[in-house]
Amino acid sequence: MLALGRGDVAEMFVSISARHPEGRDAEYLAWHTLDHRAEQHRLPEVRGSLRFVSTPECRSARAAADPRYEVTDHVMVYLFTDQTAMDSFYGLGEQLFKAGRMPHRLPAVEGDLYTVIGKFAAQRAVAGADVLPWRSALGAYLLIELGAAAADRLVDIEGVAGVWWAVSDPERSMGYDWFLTPTSPDEGPKQVSLCFIDGDPIDVARRLQPILEDRWAEETVTPLLAAPFFAVIPYEWDRHLP
Repeated sequence: MLALGRGDVAEMFVSISARHPEGRDAEYLAWHTLDHRAEQHRLPEVRGSLRFVSTPECRSARAAADPRYEVTDHVMVYLFTDQTAMDSFYGLGEQLFKAGRMPHRLPAVEGDLYTVIGKFAAQRAVAGADVLPWRSALGAYLLIELGAAAADRLVDIEGVAGVWWAVSDPERSMGYDWFLTPTSPDEGPKQVSLCFIDGDPIDVARRLQPILEDRWAEETVTPLLAAPFFAVIPYEWDRHLP
C-alpha cells in the first residue's frame, strides 16, 4: 500500500481563535464551513481541512495554557502541499472579502505555518498514518510546544487514533508576516502536534495528562498549549460551543 502512495501534504497552516465577542459562534461556524472553508478546496495546493471547537469542559481539561493561548476556543487546520500555497490561499481570501463573502470574524489568537515532520497511527486504528486527517474523528488534542520532540508515544493512550506533528520556522515565516503571527526567532522553533481522537475528547485529555507531564519533565520541549477539542458537526453548529 505504501508503494502506491504516501500523500503529498508537507505543510500545515494552523489558525487558532477566541470565541465570538457577541456569542455568534454557531453562526460563524455555519458560514465558515459551508462557504469560506469550502472555497479553499478550489486551490490545487489544498489537500484537506479540519475544524475543531472548545467547550467549557474542554478548557477545564487542559494540561497547559500559556497566557497567550488562554482564550483559544477555535482551531482551523489546512493541509497544503508546499509553502508557496500561502500566496494563493491569501489571494483567494482577499477576493472573497472583496466579493462581500467574509461577513464574520473571530478574534485571532495566532496563525502559523508548520512543516510536517512526523506521523504515527495506533495499530488498532488500522488506517495508516498518512491518511489520519481523512479518518473520521470525534475531536482532536492540540499540543503546541517550544522545541521539538517526536510525539509518537501519545498514541499509546486509549482514544488517540494517531498523531501528526510539525515544526515552524520563524525566519521562513517572516515573508508572510502580513498573515501569520509566528513565534519570535528568539524563542526558537515551535512544534504543533495534532492528535486525532476517536474517543470522548475530555476522557482522552485526562488519560493524556500523565504522559504529557513525563514528556515535559524531560525538558526537551516547553508546553504552550495542551488542550482537547471537539470536531465541528455539520448542521449541528450549536452542538459544541465555547
